[in-house]
Amino acid sequence: MNRALWKDRVLSSEVLRSEEGRRVKLAGWVHSIRDLGKVVFIILRDRDGMVQLVFSLNTSGRELVEQAKRLGKEYVVMVEGFVKHTEKAPGGAEVHVDRLQVVNEAEVPPHLEPDQRAKVDLDVRLDDRMLDLRRPENYAIFRINHVVLSAARRYLESEGFMEVHTPKLIATATEGGAALFPVAYFDKEAFLAQSPQLYKEQLSAVFERVYEIGPLFRAEESHTNRHLSEYVGIDVEAAFADEEDVMRVLEGMVAFVIREVTERCRKELELLRRELKPLSTPFVRLTYDEAIERLREVGIMIEWGHDLTTEAERALGRMFDGPFFIVDWPTHLKPFYIMPREDDPSRSYSFDLMYGWLEIASGGRRIHRKEQLIARLKEQGLNPDSFKHHLKCYDYGMPPHSGWGLGLARLMMIITGREDIREVVLYPRDRWRLTP
Repeated sequence: MNRALWKDRVLSSEVLRSEEGRRVKLAGWVHSIRDLGKVVFIILRDRDGMVQLVFSLNTSGRELVEQAKRLGKEYVVMVEGFVKHTEKAPGGAEVHVDRLQVVNEAEVPPHLEPDQRAKVDLDVRLDDRMLDLRRPENYAIFRINHVVLSAARRYLESEGFMEVHTPKLIATATEGGAALFPVAYFDKEAFLAQSPQLYKEQLSAVFERVYEIGPLFRAEESHTNRHLSEYVGIDVEAAFADEEDVMRVLEGMVAFVIREVTERCRKELELLRRELKPLSTPFVRLTYDEAIERLREVGIMIEWGHDLTTEAERALGRMFDGPFFIVDWPTHLKPFYIMPREDDPSRSYSFDLMYGWLEIASGGRRIHRKEQLIARLKEQGLNPDSFKHHLKCYDYGMPPHSGWGLGLARLMMIITGREDIREVVLYPRDRWRLTP
């Protein structure tokens, strides 16, 4: 391979901004081919977009035109040529090629070609995920995903949070329950972490404000379009903060993320046919009791103390234009570390953030006194001895603290308008899929 050909390559967007006659080098994948006999038009795709290549007898010569005719979709090629501006070309500019090198050939099933428009079953596409990710719509989704993460980090750091990374191999359940993946850990049994909850609480007693972005694992039997066995969480914990303090951080971060995506991903949003409305804060706060009452008004009956059904969540989502909080949940519906209200222990200092019909985050004020935490563990049928390493930290000066966890993929579903969570995860893992 001639390294010199791609060493000084430009990207497709630069071609569209270049002056007439500029000589450029490009490298990428053959996205589509139009053979008109004496002229061959090829759309070249790179990480920045697409550009039209022209192979003609006048510019390229017969041998190069014939070579272009033998190219296949997804071939990896390197080209060199001259920029020409024309309204007929996508983006208003094209490259007339006089040099071509085929780096690698490709053999792609016709129904999985990235330029095809036919609707293909998602499971079929996921079986060849690398190829599927080359589809412009999918590429746009994960460019947006990158901006979401970048914006989230910037916002949290501006609020004084420090990024941390906690263990994903743990000795006991973080939140209780049986939704755990066991792992052979030398001569012991370990589990994949459901949440960084206990670690981030401990770290808030050191660094005060911490956040983590990382993978989490839940062995739930759920097989819905919004559940995964492995997902990325954005988790926050803050010392000397109550639930309202961290709710303000959460709504501020989400509003900032939407603004950044709107400004930095215009091309991707246009491709996905998405128009995001700017968010104003504070978001609406709705108590659990108020939510149940509103649902009754539209004929959906939820008995007090029961969780909301999918039907109920969808109904509430139709009532609000944008994200909203549901607060003051029944204590028994929340994990053991959520603090009950002093004025009514049956209710807790907790919240869920809904965005449309999807719950994208949950959190609340944490218990910071050891005796109360032990009592809550017992109430939920958990053995305090299993949490002895965590409980020990409460002997060393645990400050009042609060926090939340947000599911990245669910936020991405809202931003991109996708109905299936697997579409917004690079290599999704659910009850049935462990490959590729």
